[in-house]
Amino acid sequence: MVCTFMEEKMKIYKNLTIKALFILLLFISFQGLTLRMALSLEVKPKPGTSAPSITNAFAVDKGPNGYIWKIYIEAEDPDGDMLRIASVAEQPGMGRYMTDWIFLKPKYQKKFKGYIQWNTSGGYAFPLSEWTQITLKVSIFDKVGNESKEAVFPFTFQSGVKDPYQYKLPAPFNEGDLPRLGYIDINLYEAVPTGFVTIRTDD
Repeated sequence: MVCTFMEEKMKIYKNLTIKALFILLLFISFQGLTLRMALSLEVKPKPGTSAPSITNAFAVDKGPNGYIWKIYIEAEDPDGDMLRIASVAEQPGMGRYMTDWIFLKPKYQKKFKGYIQWNTSGGYAFPLSEWTQITLKVSIFDKVGNESKEAVFPFTFQSGVKDPYQYKLPAPFNEGDLPRLGYIDINLYEAVPTGFVTIRTDD
């Protein structure tokens, strides 16, 4: 079979398009990790400074699809310069999502006790399959780039949980009214089977 010049040109174009789509999918999969690494390293900690410290943390580990999840955190910084809370969600089949940032008000930059809220059905979030599991990692950055150790919160989307919003808070979160420090803005997606995507082209 003899191919004309235009047919050969179209074949090359199709092959390049398939390669470009594959590279784009890889980029999307790893952009959360890449961005987090870049932001974490953009400012080197200065000598003689102290990193923030998460002293207590709590969150429930299961709830129905679309659950309003509250993550309770107590933290302090001897330098009094805590700046922002980093939240990173990881999901099997989807990898790591882009880092969400919550900036702290000046009155919370030395010490705070409160919660961050994630409306998991908000924005452009999609309904997730039963038993979908995620892991949320929360840390705090100060103004010079020091990062606290991460607090890790596993969560499973599970229907039939009895009174999912009725839970007893442990100390020290059971004392007084706690402020909401901000909202997590991460949209979760339904995981797809891993592997290569086959795109058929007819010659």
